Formats: sequence, C-alpha cells, structure tokens
Amino acid sequence: MWKNYVSNLSTEYQFSVPATETELLALQEKLKVSLPEALLTLYQETNGIHGDYGIALIWSIERAIKENLYFRSLTETLDYLEPLDEFLFFSDAGNGDLFGYNLTNGNVRPDDIYVWSHENDQRTVVAASLAEFIKGWATGEISV
Repeated sequence: MWKNYVSNLSTEYQFSVPATETELLALQEKLKVSLPEALLTLYQETNGIHGDYGIALIWSIERAIKENLYFRSLTETLDYLEPLDEFLFFSDAGNGDLFGYNLTNGNVRPDDIYVWSHENDQRTVVAASLAEFIKGWATGEISV
C-alpha cells in the first residue's frame, strides 16, 4: 500500500527492505512509544523511504531511534526548549527542522503531523495524517 502510494506521487523514491519485528520492538522499547498504525504499516512494508542524494522522506528505524534519543537529550542542556520527548520524529526537512507525531504518555494523540522548528522551538501542525504529510512533502505542498 505505502510503496504504491509513494510511487504514484513520485518515481524518485527508493524503498528499503521491510522492518523486522525485532526492529519494530526496539523502536517502541527504546523510545517508550506505541507506534501509530500508519507508521507501523509503513515500516512493515519498508524500513525507510529515501530520495535522491540519500535524503530521507521517512527515516529508517535505526535513524529514528538515534535522532529521537539525541533530540530528547537536548532539553537536559538547553533549558529554553520545551520537552521533545512528547514527539515521535520520523523525518527531517534538511534544515534542522523535524517532522513527527505528538505523544501523550507514549501514545500518539490525533494523527496530526507536526513540524518542530529548531530555531524557535515552535511546534506546528503541517498535515492531518501520515499519508497527507507524505503527499505534501513529496510534492512540495508542504514547505518549511
């Protein structure tokens, strides 16, 4: 489903092999989150979606774990940031801004996708679903 959806939007994206159950469990355990259904089914189909020059439309699970842990640790040293552990980031804009779901107690609230601005700590809804985000980001309808 996700491969077809993305391929119909653009032919520039490449897909990774599906994520293993072990990788999915590691993501959920290390980040203390329950994956939203849309992201779970995407990862079961492909462990990341990449465009030209290795730029990720959707990070691999390995990168998602690494990036989320790093940005969550920033609030320990940068006291002007609101906590970032209330997000599950899965993509970036290439300029330092990140895209992700908002979390409450490790669960995704609505399926809204947010962009977090690294410059001013602003958090803004950019799409109502993962599918809407992928379409908008891939076609340039969403920009930051």
